[in-house]
Amino acid sequence: MIKYISIIFFSLFFSNHLFAKNISIQENIDLKFICDLEKKIIKNLEYNYQTFLAKDLDEKGLDKFEILALKPEKLFVNGLSLFLAKSDRLNVKIVNKDVVLFKAIDKKKNYSESAIIDRKSGELIHEITRNIKSENSEKEIFFYSCSKKEKKV
Repeated sequence: MIKYISIIFFSLFFSNHLFAKNISIQENIDLKFICDLEKKIIKNLEYNYQTFLAKDLDEKGLDKFEILALKPEKLFVNGLSLFLAKSDRLNVKIVNKDVVLFKAIDKKKNYSESAIIDRKSGELIHEITRNIKSENSEKEIFFYSCSKKEKKV
């Protein structure tokens, strides 16, 4: 399943490097997740898309990952990164019954973050790209397994 999500993710985000505002929020959602890091892929001067398992990293999962979507175009993401938490930076926002997909790029167009979560399986892929304009751009791709956080009554 991760293969299919990865293919969709990369084709949607990287086939056309600069998107106009792409917004398609088809339903209102308020989801909270707890996510376990499974692996991380690093591409930089030292590593060329090398995979590291979670047990080999000092990084932890996400204790509080939240997504709030309001039709027709509001999407708020908290707990993944400070950069993505600022909703005005989200250039791409797609929410439907199967996936939540979003992308943000800084004003200088030299740093971007994007993510996709499959709402049914809980698979989350988070990609960070630094130095986009450079020959030596750097990428970190995180793979998480998420479960919905149940609301306490």
